[in-house]
Amino acid sequence: MNIGQLARLAGVPIDTVRYYERQQLLPPPSRSPAGYRRYEGADVIRLTFIRRAKALGFTLDEIRDLLEISAGREDMAQMKAAAAAKLAVVEERLAEMTRMRDALRSLVDACPGHGDLSDCPIVAALAEEPR
Repeated sequence: MNIGQLARLAGVPIDTVRYYERQQLLPPPSRSPAGYRRYEGADVIRLTFIRRAKALGFTLDEIRDLLEISAGREDMAQMKAAAAAKLAVVEERLAEMTRMRDALRSLVDACPGHGDLSDCPIVAALAEEPR
C-alpha cells in the first residue's frame, strides 16, 4: 500500500507517517521501482499502536520503549510497569490540575467583577510576595 492508504487506515495525516519515520518509530519502508514508499499490514498495526499510545499521553521516547517491549513478546510485566508509571504521572498531573482549578475557582468567586482594579482579589493574589 502507499503512504496515503497507510495514513488513512491508521487514522493519521501523511505528514505524521513521515515524521514517525524520521523519528525511527516506523521502520524505513520498502520502495517501488519508481521510488514510492510501500507499506505492509504490519505498518498499519504499528502506526495504530503509536497513535493510540500518543492519545494516552505517552511521549515519543516512551512509545519507542513500548514498541521495543512489545517486540520482545516474552513477558507483559514490562508493559504493565510502563503503563503503571505513565498512570502515576497522569494522576500526579490530575492532582496538580485539580489544585489549580480550585485555586482559580476561589479567586474568581472572590472577585466581584466590577470596581477599582486595585481592589481586585485576583490581582492581589497574583502580586503577593512569596513566603
